[in-house]
Amino acid sequence: MSVDVQFYSYTSFCFLVTTMGLLIPWSSTLALVDIYSIFTRCRLRQPGFMVIVVIGDWVFALLSLAAASATASVTDLLTSSGRAYCPPKFCGRYQLSAAMAFLSWFLTVASSLFNIWLIASF
Repeated sequence: MSVDVQFYSYTSFCFLVTTMGLLIPWSSTLALVDIYSIFTRCRLRQPGFMVIVVIGDWVFALLSLAAASATASVTDLLTSSGRAYCPPKFCGRYQLSAAMAFLSWFLTVASSLFNIWLIASF
């Protein structure tokens, strides 16, 4: 999506790229911490650590939902306005990026709900 020249003309697309640019390192860091805890066999289920993870997941879930919704609405507007504003090649990319953003939001919410369940089980 960010290869398109018209990409920077729309704020919602810039917001989506910024949000996903923050979400990817957050999720990667959590994955690395989980892998480390598996290999060292130490438990990271401490309440303070889990609260930080849950708050971070909720923040990124809200940001990704807002970015996905904004991108979907702008993509729908561009698609309905005709080929003058959105060539078919780029509209397909925009629609795919909106769908992937909603998938990312769903997985982030699932992660945060699972972590809330872990906090409640202490």
